Amino acid sequence: MHGSINARVEDIAGTTVEPSADIAPTPRAVNGALMYFGPDVTDASTIKRVQQFIDHGYRVTVFAFRRRRYSSDHQPPWPNVPLGFTSDGRYLHRLWAMLRAIPALLAHRHEASRAAVFYARNIDQLILALLVRLLAGSRAPVAYEVLDIPPILMRRSVAAMLVRGVERLCLRPVDVLVVSSPAFHRNYFAAVQNYRGRWFLLENKLHPSIATMPTPMPMPARRRTASGRPWIVGYFGMIRGQETVALIARLAERLRGTVSFKFRGVLTTVDQATFEDMVSRSPNIVYGGPYAPHRDLAELYGGVDFAWALDLEHVDHNSRWLMPCRFYEAGYFGVPCLAVQDFEVGRAIETHRIGWTFDEPLEDALVQFFERLTSADYERVRSRLQAAPRSMFVAGEDVRGLCRLFETRSAAVRSNS
Repeated sequence: MHGSINARVEDIAGTTVEPSADIAPTPRAVNGALMYFGPDVTDASTIKRVQQFIDHGYRVTVFAFRRRRYSSDHQPPWPNVPLGFTSDGRYLHRLWAMLRAIPALLAHRHEASRAAVFYARNIDQLILALLVRLLAGSRAPVAYEVLDIPPILMRRSVAAMLVRGVERLCLRPVDVLVVSSPAFHRNYFAAVQNYRGRWFLLENKLHPSIATMPTPMPMPARRRTASGRPWIVGYFGMIRGQETVALIARLAERLRGTVSFKFRGVLTTVDQATFEDMVSRSPNIVYGGPYAPHRDLAELYGGVDFAWALDLEHVDHNSRWLMPCRFYEAGYFGVPCLAVQDFEVGRAIETHRIGWTFDEPLEDALVQFFERLTSADYERVRSRLQAAPRSMFVAGEDVRGLCRLFETRSAAVRSNS
């Protein structure tokens, strides 16, 4: 993809789904040790990022918590220091978990003294990374990766102000802020946190090993005749947001016989009982359970016409700013996305004309779209998407660029020692 969502680094004065064994480490460390701090060792983005650093010559040790999900028994193939269990959104519990993790950090402070890079996902892990770096007496560069802006950071409460203040303080020693969407930097770190440091855009692209997975045959056009089978919309990954699920339920009712919805993945901020009731009442909604990234993606996207990329959980901030993994997954497999106008993902889709976006009222707009969509209109968009460059959806030079930045910063530290 070109333009604003390509990887870049700037100096400015200014799903959780079950891990796949298909991304197997191939250690060839040439750049030294990288200490990775993550919120969930079973998370697909953690597995992908660790493997990318291994691919680019780092000897990675992961310090990570686990989330109590169906994949909680997963054992990573790379060196891992367990920090205990934690939970989404439960901030007091996470604070207590961080305190209990300190002995594990102390036990590895000598290893930390030899690290070339400290890499932390979210504010909890950044605090721990800075702590172990301090205990080790290290001056190695620190990277802070952000894939979401948690709701607490956008509230006006005293607790929210405290968390933002802690993050602002922790940003000072950070060498590079890594974000998955430019809107996170533009609308939060620059505008709210007044961050003026170095930042790098590293999108949620697929690991290059996706090329070894089977490529599905394109879905045939669906609605050639009035008796044709329904269009199929897939929602894969982390299933979140009651409003999002409620919208799909209403669409399924109004478009019965015209559209079917397929869910695969993990329920996060969705009430399980409500979700199960919706599925049981809707003959055109199916939930197929969790899946393994990489291994199952070809099968999933080979069975749908559209990818659902309308996130309505936090429409004033995170949902509006993020670039979801399913944009890259669906794009790679030639499945157009459905998204909201003026959201970051919607702008990317509109710029390249590789999907469809909708404005309020979303329900009526989507109903009208599906009632009027022809096979010819669909095929024109899908053909344009299938002609898009592979680099739009698969990681490559962007990760290499981040690693080169690490090497430059590490060399500067060594020369000043």
